[in-house]
Amino acid sequence: MWYHKPAINEELLQSLPNLKVVASSGVGIDHLDMKLLSRYGVKVSNTPFIVSTDTADMGMALLLASSRRLVEGHEMAVSPDTEYFPADWLGAEVSGATLGIVGMGTIGYKVAERAKAFEMKILYHNRNQRKKEEESAVGAVYCKKIDDLLQQSDFVLLAVNLTPQTHKLIGKRELELMKPTATLINISRGLIVDQDALVEALQNKVIKAAALDVTYPEPLPRDHPLLKLKNVIITPHIGSATKKTRWVMMEEMVESIQAGLAGLPVPREVL
Repeated sequence: MWYHKPAINEELLQSLPNLKVVASSGVGIDHLDMKLLSRYGVKVSNTPFIVSTDTADMGMALLLASSRRLVEGHEMAVSPDTEYFPADWLGAEVSGATLGIVGMGTIGYKVAERAKAFEMKILYHNRNQRKKEEESAVGAVYCKKIDDLLQQSDFVLLAVNLTPQTHKLIGKRELELMKPTATLINISRGLIVDQDALVEALQNKVIKAAALDVTYPEPLPRDHPLLKLKNVIITPHIGSATKKTRWVMMEEMVESIQAGLAGLPVPREVL
């Protein structure tokens, strides 16, 4: 499966009585009905670890691009209407700023490692607190309550899996807790954020900006209000989109398929 296609529904499963394994690219499995697949005796695998480095890089890229207004700056620099560069056209500091990471799994932790190199203060919210030595290695401080993280962070980066518990985790209330100078960065799934509430928050300057590698749907309708806002950067869900990573993802998927067909334990099986 690439980009959640084909749709694994009951109709497809009934038409494929010999199906043994579904190999899905990437980390998230929110597009799969695991109970339905289990009922048909079909195993599921994904490619969770290979994508983490590139996705963490993408998170930092979005953070930097948004804070320094790179897209706007490029447009200004190449515009045929530009006669001079205004002296008061300013971005926001990254070094020394506070980064709040929501979801400190493999990707979130790799973001923290990168943010440490930028001398950022790091807060994180996670279901479980990391080991003390892991926190110390990146200088991260655990926030048991997400509200504490939202109130203190200059940048809030979302790196959680989409589950019923995280669906629209960031809504109107959470956005209003953030600083009016804060930026929201999403490298997880679009449905983690209430997009209508985000549009309203950006239009009314409840928060300063957003940088999104994921939306819902993907791509957004061409008349969607998010596409008209200058304080938003949107990329086409390319967190893992490097040649090497996509090649290894395919190798891992083939490996899982071959194991499933041979009746062997499926590598990276999702249980």
